[in-house]
Amino acid sequence: MNVHDFTVKAADGSEMPLSDVEGAMLIVNVASKCGFTPQYEGLEKLYRDYKDRGLTVLGFPCNQFGGQEPGDADEIANFCSLTYDVTFPVLAKVEVNGSGADPLWKYLKHEKPGLLGSEGIKWNFTKFLVDRDGAPVARYAPTDKPETLAPAIEKLLA
Repeated sequence: MNVHDFTVKAADGSEMPLSDVEGAMLIVNVASKCGFTPQYEGLEKLYRDYKDRGLTVLGFPCNQFGGQEPGDADEIANFCSLTYDVTFPVLAKVEVNGSGADPLWKYLKHEKPGLLGSEGIKWNFTKFLVDRDGAPVARYAPTDKPETLAPAIEKLLA
C-alpha cells in the first residue's frame, strides 16, 4: 500500500485519485486562522520552485485544532488565493485525527508517526513528504518552516 492507493476529495467535492499525481508530494493539513497560516507563503514558494521538477503540494484544510478553519470550500479558496496567491491544490476539508479521520491521514500517521511514536497530528501545518512511488519518507512538525524542507525535497527529486 502507498499514497497512490488513496482517492481524496477535491474542494469541489469531486474525487481525485492520488495515483493521478505524478512525482513527489508534500501533504499538509492547513488552516486559515492559525498562527502558522503564514506558512502558506513558504508552501507556495516550494510548489513554484519545484513543481516543474516533480513536486506537488497538497493542502488539506482541517478545522480540528481550535476551530481555525471554519470556512467552506469557497471561502478557503478565496482566502488562499487572495491572501497568499496559492496555486497548489487545496482540497476538501478533512479530519486528521479521531474516528472520522480521513483514510489517507490514518495511513500517513501510521507510516510516519510523530514524536515518541505518536500517530496523532498535534496541530495544523503538519507536513508529510512522499516520494515519486507514493511512499511517505518524512514527517515534519508544524513548527518546521517550509523553506527548511528544501534540502530534503532536492534530495528526493535528484
